[in-house]
Amino acid sequence: QVQLVESGGGLVQAGGSLRLSCADSGRTFRHYAMGWFRQAPEKEREFVATISWSGGVTYYGDSVKGRFTSSRDNAKNTVYLQMNSLKPEDTAVYYCAAALLATRSISEYDYWGQGTQVTVSS
Repeated sequence: QVQLVESGGGLVQAGGSLRLSCADSGRTFRHYAMGWFRQAPEKEREFVATISWSGGVTYYGDSVKGRFTSSRDNAKNTVYLQMNSLKPEDTAVYYCAAALLATRSISEYDYWGQGTQVTVSS
């Protein structure tokens, strides 16, 4: 089955960059789209980005367009989220998740990682 593990979070200053990774350590023949979501304390989980299995379809949340880029390396079973021009409001726990198709809808994601903390200082 799909087993997702996020990494790459940490503490950065405003304007800095981080690259998050999401590795699928499971054994599956399914070709999943991979999404990124984030959740700050006392707030609902928010859509960040998604990418189809081929990489040909991507969507981004309005708050991160032009700053974040999702990519994937299927040979390594890994998806990346490059985050540039980070703002304090980007502070959250970031989760990766798997769905059959690239979608903004959180309800369509069937598998979730444990999350990685991103903190942006002002």
